[in-house]
Amino acid sequence: MGAIKRGLNWVPNLFTLGNLSLGFFAILLASRAHQNDRLLVVAAILILLAMLCDGLDGFAARILKAQSELGAQLDSLADLTAFGIAPAVLFYSFVLHQYNYVATPDLTIPTGMLLSAVYPACAAYRLARFNLVHDDQGFVGLPSPVAGVTVALMPLAFGEIHIPAWILTVIFVLAAFLMVSTIRYAKPQAVVLKRFSPLRLGILLAGLVIGLIFIGYEYGADYSAAAIFMIITVYTLTGLVSLIIHGIQESRL
Repeated sequence: MGAIKRGLNWVPNLFTLGNLSLGFFAILLASRAHQNDRLLVVAAILILLAMLCDGLDGFAARILKAQSELGAQLDSLADLTAFGIAPAVLFYSFVLHQYNYVATPDLTIPTGMLLSAVYPACAAYRLARFNLVHDDQGFVGLPSPVAGVTVALMPLAFGEIHIPAWILTVIFVLAAFLMVSTIRYAKPQAVVLKRFSPLRLGILLAGLVIGLIFIGYEYGADYSAAAIFMIITVYTLTGLVSLIIHGIQESRL
């Protein structure tokens, strides 16, 4: 059995490279979205699939006991591609391409392009910090996969459900800065596994999937994506609420 596990040590890295490849494909498609709006939707779905690969590589590494420093560094590079660069390119094609500041008749500053560059810079800093210092009990700053999926869900959820561009831009910038913040976030998988038995977790996930399918059937796929977006938003707000409560407690001391 030990020999079999050692022979499968490459499996986690395969998922990691799948994560990176999906992010790369998403970048290519999002950069061509001006030719076909549907490419933006496909790019967003690829980022969601990249998150699935990101979860599977860690799961496979734990099952096979194949954690390694090489795998950790490779995972960070893949996350930067799929959840740092790809979401920024996607959001630029979705919203920020329309933002330009005309300084003079001969000089136009691509404001949207500069703004979109903030996101991968924050993702890179957050991942580098995580490689140096990380806590097994939680995250410092919003995890890059969560931030990346938040951005990726926007064209899926708000393609037909019209939200003002400035609101989406605020969310985009906020997600970037939450990544480099020192706000603490719980590890969802650790909390869920601690509070739910495998049977209850299966029932919960089945109920969630059925609910999302029902929403999509009754109201459209945009509303299912919007529901997932709201779930992730609740997780993001938990860190902010925890910070506020902690600040109030400290002020009373």
